[in-house]
Formats: sequence, C-alpha cells, structure tokens
Amino acid sequence: MSRRSPLRMPSLMPGLLLVLLCSSVAGAQTQSVDAKGHPWWQHAVFYEIYPRSFADSNNDGVGDLEGISSKMSYLHELGVDAIWIAPCYPSPQVDFGYDVADYRNIDPMYGNLADFDHMVAEGRKHRVRVILDFVPNHTSDQHPWFQDSKSSRTASHRDWYIWRDGKAPGQPPNNWISGFGGTAWTLDPTTNQYFYHIFYTQQPDLNWRNPAVEQVMLDTTRWWYKRGVSGFRLDAVDTLFEDPALHDNPVLPGTNKQGDPNMQDKNNKNFPEVHEVLRKLRKVADESGAVLIGETWTSNVAELDRYYGEDGNELQMPMDFMFTTVNKLSPPEFRRQIAAVDGTHGWPVFVIGNHDLVRSYNRYGDGKNNDAIAKLMGAFYLTLRGTPVMYYGEEIGMENNDPTRKEEVKDPIGRTGWPEEKGRDGERTPMQWNTAPNAGFSKRGPWLPVPPSYRTHNVASESKDTNSVLSLYRKVLALRHTNEALLEGSYTALNEDDPNVMSYLRSYKGKGVLVALNMSAAPQKAIFHLSQQGFGRAMPKALIASPAASVKGNEVTLEPFGLLIAEVNQ
Repeated sequence: MSRRSPLRMPSLMPGLLLVLLCSSVAGAQTQSVDAKGHPWWQHAVFYEIYPRSFADSNNDGVGDLEGISSKMSYLHELGVDAIWIAPCYPSPQVDFGYDVADYRNIDPMYGNLADFDHMVAEGRKHRVRVILDFVPNHTSDQHPWFQDSKSSRTASHRDWYIWRDGKAPGQPPNNWISGFGGTAWTLDPTTNQYFYHIFYTQQPDLNWRNPAVEQVMLDTTRWWYKRGVSGFRLDAVDTLFEDPALHDNPVLPGTNKQGDPNMQDKNNKNFPEVHEVLRKLRKVADESGAVLIGETWTSNVAELDRYYGEDGNELQMPMDFMFTTVNKLSPPEFRRQIAAVDGTHGWPVFVIGNHDLVRSYNRYGDGKNNDAIAKLMGAFYLTLRGTPVMYYGEEIGMENNDPTRKEEVKDPIGRTGWPEEKGRDGERTPMQWNTAPNAGFSKRGPWLPVPPSYRTHNVASESKDTNSVLSLYRKVLALRHTNEALLEGSYTALNEDDPNVMSYLRSYKGKGVLVALNMSAAPQKAIFHLSQQGFGRAMPKALIASPAASVKGNEVTLEPFGLLIAEVNQ
C-alpha cells in the first residue's frame, strides 16, 4: 500500500495511466539530438539526487519522489537538464537502496509508481529529464530470485547467483575480500555452499554468465525507458564478472581501513566480458535515445577510454573519477588530467563529488576560504569541454557532517571500519533549503542530521546574496547553456608553466572564452598572449568574475582564489 493520501493519487486505473504515459513519453525521448546533430546529453548538465536526502514531502524524515517533483522548478532555474536519482527501488535498505529487492517498482518510503510517473511528468514540464541508478552487479538477499536460489541446489534460480563449495570445511572458496570488509563469501546453511558478494553479505552478486540474467536485466531497462526514463547511471560496472576458476587475488603489503589485507582485485574486476554487456545495454538504450553513465573507477585514461567502446558503442558518459583524485588545488595536476581525458575517443565527463566522496567543499577547502574555493571549483569544472555531473548541494557549498560516534553511523562501511573509516553519511546529509528547523528539508527530525552551516548555506538565503556560491553557480550555468564556445569549443591549456593560475581557452568559430582561476592563497597576475590561438588582437572582456578580479589589456589580476571568465573574439 502507498503511504500517500488517496486524495493525492491519480484517479486513472494503473493500466490506463501507463498507456497514456507511454504515449506522452515520446515528447521526452524523441528529441535525442539538437539542431546541429549533437546528442541531447552532450550539452546537458546532470545533477545527482540522493532521494533520502533531497526533499521530504510527507514529513517522515526521509526524502521522497513527491519531494523531488516539488523542486523541478528550482532545478530548471538552476540550469539542470537531467537528474540522476540514486536507487529508489524496493529495498531492505542495508546499503540504502543499492540492495535491490525489485527492479520494477518504487520503495514505499519514496512513494509508488504513480509518484514516479508524476515526477517524470513534472520533469518534462520543466525540461528536466530523469536518469535512474541501475544496479546490475547484485541484488538484495531478499529479492525473490535469491530467495529461490538459496532454497536448494536444484532451484530454478540457483545459477542466477555464484555458488561454490568451500576449499575445506569452514574455509571460503578463495581469498577475495568484500568492499565492505571481511571475506566476500558467505556460507548458507540450507545448501552448505558459499555465495559470492563483492559488497555487503546482503548483496549477493548476480551471475552474468547466465543468459537468463542478462536477458531479464536488458528487458528491465526497456521497461523503464517505456515509462519515461532517459537513461541509467550504471553502478559498479567493473564488477560484473569474475574469474570462473576463482583463483586467489594477489595480496599486497599492509592492511586497508577495515583491517583486511590489501589486495589487488585481479580476478574479480575488469574482465573483458564487461564490455560485451555494455554494448548490449547500449543497443537497448539507443532504441530510446537514452544515455548510459558509468561508475567507472579506473587507474589510467586507457582504461577509461575502453568504456566508450572501440566504435563508440558502449557508454556515452563514463565518469572520470581520476579527476576527483586531484584532491588539492594544483594547476599542474589538473592540466595533466584534463589533457589525458581530452585525448580519449569519447566526450569527457567531469565530476567533483557524489554520494561516495567527501564533499568537494571539504576536499578542496582550506577552512578559511571555503566559499571562494567552492566558487572557483564551480567555475572550473562547469566550463571545461565535456559534460558535468553535479552533486546535490554542491551549488550552495554544503559541507560534510561526519558522525562523531560509532553509534551514530548508518553507512555499513562506517560500521565495519570505524574509527579509521567513518563511512559516507557525512556527504549524504539532507539538502539545505532554508533557515527553518532541519534546513527546511522536513518538519520531522531527518534520517541524518544537518550541519550547523545550514543557517548560512541554504537555497533561500543564498538566492538573496549576489555574492553567494549559489549565485555564482547560476551565472556559470546560464552562460554555459548559451555560449557557443563553452558548448562547442575546443579546450586549449594556457600558461602551462604557471603553478598557481589554472587557465584555458574554449574557442569556436572565432569566438572564445578565457577562464583564469587563481588556485593559490596569494594574489596573482597572469598575462595572456592569444595570437597562437587566433585571438591576437582580442582583449578579454569579463563575463563573470570574483569581486577583486580585474582585466587591463591582456593582463588579468586575481585575488586569492579569485576567478575570471572572459569573452575574447577575433
């Protein structure tokens, strides 16, 4: 049963509702390219929403789909074109939705399918597409498939998961370690075999070598496309396949934060078969003009490049997490990373935060100039050549609110790894809408506490402040959507020997945008000679700048952590 009031529910029968929805979905998905032939996602701005934490419409302390629907106007005005929603499927919530118990429904805590349909419709009205998180590697142990699979060794779904005998009594099949700590194998007493789980024990891995598993997962994506979804973010795609012979992983020196041996995931990650599956998922996505975003943790650009596919037939948007490993304001390191990604076969995808990463406000902030640095980073990754994926609250300078006691921790990683590993609760706190109690997220105590900074860093207050983080994000996003050089232009690094000022030129058909970012705590000057880029006589004209930034001829002066986005034309 839905937790929604009957007065708020559509009166149409579910079958008729779906028919009408499918007939109207064409408006959301037929325009898959723009007037110049670019796919819709190439010029879009994506925005990740953690549904538990975005907006609580019924004041139970947990965010929901109706809450997201109510904020579509805000998202559109901010400059967001598509929202990626972390898993909202039915789930025991052991890993907050990444343990899926039903791939074709909505968890009652978030609403129901009618609420989902309403959200898609509201998004369409505000020109905001909906991207869902898809979890192909594993299910919940409460999923009917696994419940059947573990019932006997001859169950119809037995081979849908990875079952093996132990090496010896009381010993798992090999030495593989779970990402959440401890062995990646759990002994089930019913059949006296171990099942494999690269994550939590309540998240058994699916057996993608079984054609039946592949088919049902492909069909599931089709089902959601017909319901109005414009794409999927694919969770943990590098973990879909394992060595069938179950060879041990090489053990490295030392231990990790959870006290387990350090291990090279040689035999349970990054198998070539992953790319076969991605090509099949892409083929289905192309039927609907949809986009596939990859959670692609890679150690080098060559690995990242492979996720695009040799013929561009795998992921359109593999996320470059190597960019997030530059956890300091370092122009030389950023230049190296951007140059490498800019040389791949596909369109770059930039991200500086998500639900698994300490918020960028904390990672890059120095404790004194965090707001200025937050603006600097927003001006940075939103003006690069590529598609950005924002994280909710980034635009208002939300900070981490980490637990201080183990009893407060809700994330399973934090519970097993405390105190060295505090988990990911700190970056998943409720969105800060205003100065009301609980930051206006809910009238009831939220599932995670909001930090005290909500009194100054919230949408309502920052909307009135022309010098706020939010105001800067809105200006940059508005410029990004209208400026041809930012939409279409090439990327050229400038003053590459400068250790303090990150600068580059975006140029297109005689039009250019110069971006200069002071990544130091001291005032800096930079002189730009743009003749080699065809802008020899052009003098920068400021479009967006920090308060003390100035331009005199071809010389730019920037205050500490100052920024300048300037127009240059031939």
